[in-house]
Amino acid sequence: MSNQNLIIYDFENLFNILDEIKDKLNYKIINAKTDLETLNFDNYPDYLIITKKQKSNLPNQLTLDNLPLNIEKILELINVNFLKKKFSRQSDIQIGDFKINMNSRILSYENKELSLTEKEAEIIIFLNNSELPVNINKLQENVWGYKNKLETHTVETHIYRLRKKIKETFDNDSFITSVKSGYIIK
Repeated sequence: MSNQNLIIYDFENLFNILDEIKDKLNYKIINAKTDLETLNFDNYPDYLIITKKQKSNLPNQLTLDNLPLNIEKILELINVNFLKKKFSRQSDIQIGDFKINMNSRILSYENKELSLTEKEAEIIIFLNNSELPVNINKLQENVWGYKNKLETHTVETHIYRLRKKIKETFDNDSFITSVKSGYIIK
C-alpha cells in the first residue's frame, strides 16, 4: 500500500462505499467525520481531502458538490488528483533555500516567486548540479548545445539578466556567484 491518504470529511456514505473496496485501492482511507480541524496532518504527509463543501484554509481538497456522481468517476477524480500531486512534487527541485518548479519554471523563496525562461531554468539546474564552478564554454556546450568555442556573449548576457531578476525579486545578489573559473550556485 502506498503512503497516500484519502481523508473523507463529513461524507459518511462515500466513506462506507470506499471502505468496502479498500483492498482494491492504492491509498489509505481515513474517515474524518466532523473533526477535520483537529486532524494532525503531520501523520498524513501525502493526503487528499474529499468534502461536499469547500473548506477554507485547507490545501489538497477535492470538492464533490455536484452530486450524484458514479463511483467510477469519483475514483477517477481521486486518482487524477493524487497523480497531479505526485507529478508536482517530482518537479520541485530544492536549491539551498530556494525551490524551482520545472513544470512551471517558477523559482520561489519564502513567499516570493519569479517566472523563469526555459534557458534560465536550464542554467540554474546545470549550475546547481555542478559541484565546481562552470566556465562559459561548458555552459555554451551543455545549455545551448554549441560544440566549438564561439565568440559570443550569450552566456554572460543571460546570466547577467538572470542575476538581475533574482536580485530584484528576492533581494539576493549571491545566488549565482561569479568566480575566476566560472559561475557557481552555493
